[in-house]
Amino acid sequence: MGGGEDVSWLNWLVWGFASTVFLTALMAGSQRLRLTRMNLPFLLGTMVTADRDKAKLYGVLMHLGNGLVFSLVYVGAFHAWGRASWWLGAVVGVVHAVFVLFVVLPVLPALHPRMARATQGPTEVRQLEPPGFLGLHYGMRTPVSMLVAHVSFGVLLGLLYRF
Repeated sequence: MGGGEDVSWLNWLVWGFASTVFLTALMAGSQRLRLTRMNLPFLLGTMVTADRDKAKLYGVLMHLGNGLVFSLVYVGAFHAWGRASWWLGAVVGVVHAVFVLFVVLPVLPALHPRMARATQGPTEVRQLEPPGFLGLHYGMRTPVSMLVAHVSFGVLLGLLYRF
């Protein structure tokens, strides 16, 4: 990678996981505080099972896995820039949040077997509400809570990851 430094795999794994746990906790907290109705791990879990209890477990595991993959993208950016810092992590966090809000959430109904289509509404099988533009179907503060969580993820990873 850039700067002649190799990825510190153990460092990435520890701090990528810790940052993902923190992001997941922030998102869960924002739901519990009624800042949003979005539960991204639940939405992920219901992609693979109709059992709502198992979906919560599967979704958290999927979200932790996704977080590790995304943290590797952050680490790649840090190596390309030749340094890691809280503000570089914040910049990547903004890009990450914009990607989730503008790309992932709008395509979710097309990928999700249990999510209603925005143009068709719920059916017996597709009962989950689609997120809508910027996730606004889950509350007006959803984009803000997603932005704060993803920027916090980047800040934490930028502070803790070292090559």
